[in-house]
Amino acid sequence: MAIAKKRRSVQDFPGFGSFSLLFYIYLYAPILVLILYSFNAGNSATIWEGFSFAWYKVAFTNPALRNAAFNSLIIALCSSLIATAIATLAALATSRGAKFKGLKLSMGMIMLPLVLPEIVVGVATLALFASLGLALGYGNLIIAHTVFCIPFAFLPIRARLNDMDLSLEQAAADLYAGPFRTFYKVTLPLLLPGIMSGLMLAFIVSMDNFVISMMVSQAGTTTLPIFIFGLLRMGLSPDVNAISTLIIIVSVIVVSLSWMIGNRKN
Repeated sequence: MAIAKKRRSVQDFPGFGSFSLLFYIYLYAPILVLILYSFNAGNSATIWEGFSFAWYKVAFTNPALRNAAFNSLIIALCSSLIATAIATLAALATSRGAKFKGLKLSMGMIMLPLVLPEIVVGVATLALFASLGLALGYGNLIIAHTVFCIPFAFLPIRARLNDMDLSLEQAAADLYAGPFRTFYKVTLPLLLPGIMSGLMLAFIVSMDNFVISMMVSQAGTTTLPIFIFGLLRMGLSPDVNAISTLIIIVSVIVVSLSWMIGNRKN
């Protein structure tokens, strides 16, 4: 009689819990310290002198900061919408379309910006714009961010499509609904949580992008990450901690909402 083997959990390995705790402390302790010192009352970014919201007031009343945040918002909104539209079409073509020989190659090309180092994507984009003589201001950043954000939008949309029950679409076809009517009445409503999840993920990736933005940005199109980098070149100050804390909070909220929407059941 064969004896069933007991499946082992990672918790069965000695020291795994302690190692995991040390890993998370190493990973998140700098972020917690940054958030703590954003409430520092003094002018030093590293010496605690009391609790205060003064540096948040400084950040909110900084016109250059508001302009950079507005630039990032416009660029992220445009690029995430375009990237999500392209990603939705790509997900439908690779999941619901007829199989073709270049399917795996197409999937690889879609995911390529996610695999390549961001500096490589930035240099390649800059070289392309320079060779074409493109100087579109916001347009350059929107094009670059759109290409980079497509795989981030594609992943949750494709995952949602893979989890969808094909029998509902087949039932619509059996009831003489055409392809477009089936898409708008059945596929799109079921796919909408995945689309929203991909849109939010692409939006926050664009908002937080620094390397590509630094490469292709032009005068008057300074984004928020580039603005923060400029402040850091003049030395670390509490207002930088405050701005960074706000970005962390917004990023965590948007990514959490993206995860919850993407994992919502039909």
